[in-house]
Amino acid sequence: MERGPRGHGDLAPLEEERAVIQRLQAGDRAAIGVLYGWYGDTLYRQAILPRLPDRALAEDCLRDTFRTAIEKIASFQLVDRSIFFWLRRIAIHRAMDVHRLRAREAPLEAAGPEPRGETATPDRPGRQRELEDARRAVEAALTRIHERYATALRLRLLEDRTREDCASVLGVNVGTFDVLLHRACAAFRKVYAS
Repeated sequence: MERGPRGHGDLAPLEEERAVIQRLQAGDRAAIGVLYGWYGDTLYRQAILPRLPDRALAEDCLRDTFRTAIEKIASFQLVDRSIFFWLRRIAIHRAMDVHRLRAREAPLEAAGPEPRGETATPDRPGRQRELEDARRAVEAALTRIHERYATALRLRLLEDRTREDCASVLGVNVGTFDVLLHRACAAFRKVYAS
């Protein structure tokens, strides 16, 4: 029987979990607080914060994880395994979605507001050079990390493919791809910053 970690290292008995899950599935939304008390801290520290080091975003992600759990609890199947693993999968997917969205928004935020009377196009003098320099720096960093990591980053972040599609291209399952992408991001950050 596989069990998940609890906030203070304790494990919730499977029977207690089942009772809480059945309450949730019966419409008792207050029961989510019990699951939050058992697993919220661990999900935050182990699944979310490593993928979203911004604490405010990580806290929002944790809230969204439990909101999603409430919305999808009817589809959860009671098995001889802790609900922690289901919650962890939701948390990881949400954290990666937020991270990807932030990565897309970062260049826009860095550019700042568009000056009046000018259009923010890549054709503007200086802007095209900045974009080319950024592309070259990204490509140079991608050549300095493991080829599989570079492929994972190109597929997911540059080509914006789904996680399932990326996993298929790399010949792995989605969970393995998530781990691969996490490691790829860490490797990329390390060489890009140097």
